[in-house]
Amino acid sequence: MSKFGFLIPVVVLSAGLSFAQVKTEVPDVVPGAKPVTVEHIKIHGASLEGNLAGEAVDRDAFVFLPPSYGKDKHRRYPVVYALHGYSIGAEQWTHEIHVPQTIEGAFAQGAKEMIVVLPDSKTGYGGSMYSSSATTGDFERYVAHDVVNYIDAHYRTLAKRESRGLVGHSMGGYGASRIGMKHADVFGSLYIMSPCCMSPRRADGNNRAGGGTGGNDIEKTVAGFKSPADSAGLPFFARAQLATAAAWSPDPKNPPLYLDLPVKDGVPQPDVLAKWAANAPLAFVDQYIDALRTYRAISMDVGDQDNLRFDTQKLHEILDSYGIKNGFEIYHGTHTSAVADRIQNHVIPFFSQNLCAAEHCK
Repeated sequence: MSKFGFLIPVVVLSAGLSFAQVKTEVPDVVPGAKPVTVEHIKIHGASLEGNLAGEAVDRDAFVFLPPSYGKDKHRRYPVVYALHGYSIGAEQWTHEIHVPQTIEGAFAQGAKEMIVVLPDSKTGYGGSMYSSSATTGDFERYVAHDVVNYIDAHYRTLAKRESRGLVGHSMGGYGASRIGMKHADVFGSLYIMSPCCMSPRRADGNNRAGGGTGGNDIEKTVAGFKSPADSAGLPFFARAQLATAAAWSPDPKNPPLYLDLPVKDGVPQPDVLAKWAANAPLAFVDQYIDALRTYRAISMDVGDQDNLRFDTQKLHEILDSYGIKNGFEIYHGTHTSAVADRIQNHVIPFFSQNLCAAEHCK
């Protein structure tokens, strides 16, 4: 995996994501694991209504109910919300992390039972960045409020922050970082997996590794676009740049795409670049230290063959510098190879230990 820089700052994503995260190692089935119940539902996003790109406001979600859910009719459960990465949606995310098998395996190995929810945040550009945008919709609030409120209203949850966990991988790791910092009143424990897009990017020159499109080229390419659907055939990094612009530099006065690119007429746009930099968690984390202190537990991990490990470690070191206890592990693997194993053997056990599983917790 290599970092990629346009003539202007750009979101860095793994080139492997262009292959839709298909290379993941599957943990062995745990003998005696009891089946969970899987429900494929639609959740209405009031926070997404009126978005200029015409993104769907009724969105897929997968809900995994623990083995005892249908038998113990009075029991309430903690909930983990798991955010998918760029270029895939909730349905494909289920295959990448091999659920329900990995959830069942975690329970069989001793993890306390919980509800697991996979909401969908895929857009016409491949991903929402879990951000608040007039163009694609307020996906930050959609996850933190619309999805959480729906799950609390329709399932037997422990409806309090101490019993809610948030986790995400890659773009979802960015989302977990962003939403976790800004909505610490909603979630009580936080797990960040191989997060992308953590730091502002400087101009590195026109390095086209991975089949990207430079700032000048992308401006010319989208000149004839009529909608986000026109971006489907673009190279991975070029499309990711449009997703970033739609999320971080929306422009209601710039139809038909309603976004501003970091380059206009071949000239870098400082105002747009400033907006992109303002959305980098490593740039705004210092503003949310008090919120981060309220978490019961925070952990993060990343593969030793993943260039995203450098920024992940920076976030760990920042939290350390403020005296905020957090777990951090660099494991053996690529950006995607171990994600299913991490879910079964690390993420679910982490939330088992740190989410409140009772009506009253200290």
